[in-house]
Amino acid sequence: MIEIKHHGATTGVTGSCHELVVGDSGILVDCGLFQGEEEGNRASASDLSIEFPIDHIRALVVTHVHIDHVGRIPYLLAAGFEGPIICSEPSAIMLPEILEDALKIGFTRDRQLIERVLDLLRSRLVPVPYNQWHEVFDSSSSSLRVRLQRAGHILGSAYVECDARSGETRERIVFSGDLGAPHSPLLPDVEPPEACDRLVIESTYGDRDHEDRETRRFRLKAILENALADGGTVLIPAFSIGRTQDLLYEIESLIAEFGKEEIPASVDELPGTGGRKLVWEDLEIVVDSPLAATFTEIYRKLKPFWDDEALDRVQHGRHPLSFEQLTVIDDHQDHLNAVDYLVRSHRPCVVLAGSGMCAGGRVVNYLKAMLGDIRNDVLFVGYQARGTPGRDILTWGPTGGWVELDGERFDIRARVHQVGGYSAHAGQSDLVRFVKGIAPPPSEVRIVHGDRQAKEALLEKLAELSGGTVFIP
Repeated sequence: MIEIKHHGATTGVTGSCHELVVGDSGILVDCGLFQGEEEGNRASASDLSIEFPIDHIRALVVTHVHIDHVGRIPYLLAAGFEGPIICSEPSAIMLPEILEDALKIGFTRDRQLIERVLDLLRSRLVPVPYNQWHEVFDSSSSSLRVRLQRAGHILGSAYVECDARSGETRERIVFSGDLGAPHSPLLPDVEPPEACDRLVIESTYGDRDHEDRETRRFRLKAILENALADGGTVLIPAFSIGRTQDLLYEIESLIAEFGKEEIPASVDELPGTGGRKLVWEDLEIVVDSPLAATFTEIYRKLKPFWDDEALDRVQHGRHPLSFEQLTVIDDHQDHLNAVDYLVRSHRPCVVLAGSGMCAGGRVVNYLKAMLGDIRNDVLFVGYQARGTPGRDILTWGPTGGWVELDGERFDIRARVHQVGGYSAHAGQSDLVRFVKGIAPPPSEVRIVHGDRQAKEALLEKLAELSGGTVFIP
């Protein structure tokens, strides 16, 4: 018997957790947190217990370290899971960092308890190089080995190939994890698997395509110029891992290309410029997120996993993630001071702050202070799940609505923008291209990790490709 079960990411885009049963044993692929409305449907902050049997689970395979894919790992350990946690080499470095932050926010401030959990986690980690088979178990009746391939989503992300045997039956099963868009900053493009009998594929953007990289880059430039023209703050709610580093990379490239070019101003004099025109080299970029700062430093240390374009920039003396105009805020009091200073001074500034869906973190303080001022701008570059403040700002901001933050309503007078091309997820055409690249095509495709509309749109596209079964679990 070879069977696939789903314990999450079937009603939306969070809580990824899938099970592959081979004979009497099995593995989990991801064990993620539910967020937004999906959290209310499935689990709350006080009820994240593992509700399915795990006695037969021999290993957990992690596709990448975003919280909606790994956030319930501490609860899996608490439920008695004793197997290895298999992941890529970069993910093995980043996973303890992301879970330490999650434990502090949603579980306990007890440092000793957090360290015990992290020590246990580190003892279970099994880093596996890309494109290398790793045996999970092998007996006379069944066997399973897995191989990780680059997924292009964030540094360390992978899709999982499973070579499974039960009795006389043998299958190649692939779990996509989250696939990245082509030409993403820092990351090599995704290559489809060489073989696949059954595929479990994400569908976050299964109903739309992104702008190409050059288009989105100049859209970013235009939005920043327009937003900075009146001396306001451009606030970018950014995910600590992936999106923040992509944006820093792209902004550094704009500064390098247009450094002496003036940023048009709609007022006579912009604060903090001494009466002269603001040029790109003057632009101040602030990363206000300790976790984002930590992962940006980790990204810098993991340069061997960067793509050729990024490495070429380094060879030519560029520093895509640590350039002169960048300021990192770590201390909480410095954060509060920065919010107050920007509100009072109206100094042109771009601030990247977590969290990406505005559901917590330092971005909330900026939003409370700045949403009511028309001179400010909010720029979304990532997916906003239903039920999150980010989705509400994106939906109601353009019509002058309001958003609830920490139980209080705040009017949205700041301008709201979205550049979808910076999503770390593949668009519809990218997903279709990934499936079309598998020859012969899979006999079964399961579509997960997407809103209903996105899943149905992708199903329609994939159903045209082959005579195999395509369905939504």
